[in-house]
Amino acid sequence: MARTVWSGSLSFGLVNLPVAMAAATGSHTVHFHQLERGTSDRVRNKRVNERTGKEVPYDKIVKGYPAGDGDDGYVVVEPEELDDIAPGRSRTIDVAGFAALEDIDPVYFDATYYLQPRKDADSKTYAVLRDTLKRTGRAGIATMSMRQKEHLVAVHAEDDVLVLHTLHWADEVREPRDTLDRLPDGSKASAKEHRMAEQLVDTMAIDFDPRDYRDRTQERVEELISAKRDGGTVEKAAEAPEDTNVVDLTATLQRSVESARQRRGGGRTRKDGSGLERLTKSELYRRASEAGISGRSKMNRKELLRALRAADTRKAS
Repeated sequence: MARTVWSGSLSFGLVNLPVAMAAATGSHTVHFHQLERGTSDRVRNKRVNERTGKEVPYDKIVKGYPAGDGDDGYVVVEPEELDDIAPGRSRTIDVAGFAALEDIDPVYFDATYYLQPRKDADSKTYAVLRDTLKRTGRAGIATMSMRQKEHLVAVHAEDDVLVLHTLHWADEVREPRDTLDRLPDGSKASAKEHRMAEQLVDTMAIDFDPRDYRDRTQERVEELISAKRDGGTVEKAAEAPEDTNVVDLTATLQRSVESARQRRGGGRTRKDGSGLERLTKSELYRRASEAGISGRSKMNRKELLRALRAADTRKAS
């Protein structure tokens, strides 16, 4: 079980829901120690005075902010001065209002946490809020104090749990054109190239499942460690593919569409001979419309496939 990183109350209106918060994610990164080459001696970091070269004890360290305006000095801030102005140890997630979850730009999302009721007696209130947020598609926008910092947060429902995301403040998010200097204003591609690009995207349409993906870099690191432990080696990674030549964009898109269709259908029709597996979601939807399948507008690609196969089976019988 993940440990509780914060506990307090989630406040909305006149309702106070006692909650406990735990991290929703963890890192699988392989961590190394630093060693001096040729030895098993650990290399340690020390806080050193850059002028004298002497190590400085932690209780002698203060914070400094560049004074600016041509002054090479620093504005010195003592640790207790920061403590005095830090947000109080508030134990409340104070919801200011409920926004449509889809209106929150993903660039604002930072860390993710799960919330649970602190006591069984709070389960009813928790379930009412969770189910209401799920039904309305809204998220509670609030502020909270954690680790001596104030955070902007969004609380929404995901399946059977309330999820809290810390959000970046508005002044922390950069404008794309202030950060990038080669964003095109408009597309010079032909209508045919646009159609083929859309066809490729449609052909490669998927239902996202994170379990379908693996961190191959971390796996290769683990393989390298295991091989070196046993006195072996591992193969080098393949070279990165070359950039697409813009002159060949049309031909490259065409080959990409054909390749994607072959991968999706395995180059063959299914055993039932329908060839449904090779169709894009849009093509499956058109088939479903022709077959009069109800509820098709809410179906994903897998559900459309199942519905069409079931319709074919009923027709055959």
